[in-house]
Amino acid sequence: MCKRDPQNEQGFSLLEVLLAVAILAIALPVLLGLRNFDLDLQARSAELMRATLLAQEKLLETELSGAFPIGETTGDFQAPPPGVPTTAELADRASGYRWKRSILPTPLQLIREVRIEIVWPRGQNEETLEVSTYVFAGLTF
Repeated sequence: MCKRDPQNEQGFSLLEVLLAVAILAIALPVLLGLRNFDLDLQARSAELMRATLLAQEKLLETELSGAFPIGETTGDFQAPPPGVPTTAELADRASGYRWKRSILPTPLQLIREVRIEIVWPRGQNEETLEVSTYVFAGLTF
């Protein structure tokens, strides 16, 4: 039989265990905070992508209309997009998103600037995305 000698047994001292627990107590909240930040960035990215697609939709709608009167129009996204039958159900297509279209003159008489601004709520603030393009207004008599 083998006798155990308490002098030769190796283990963790109380100081080493307390130090390891202290390091975990500092590292875990930092790591959890980074995870929450990552989730917030993912949500913001999804909102920006949706706003970009909605802005492209409004630009396309404006270009297809062929009429470019100078001025501003506003609205929301309750109506179906162009090309989609009005009988189609579009539940919660873009809840909370609003648009403003500005058609502005340029130094060139036949060219108009089309600006689309998309606004949506984000917490206590509102986020905004703006895109613009130039269109040929054609001859106006």
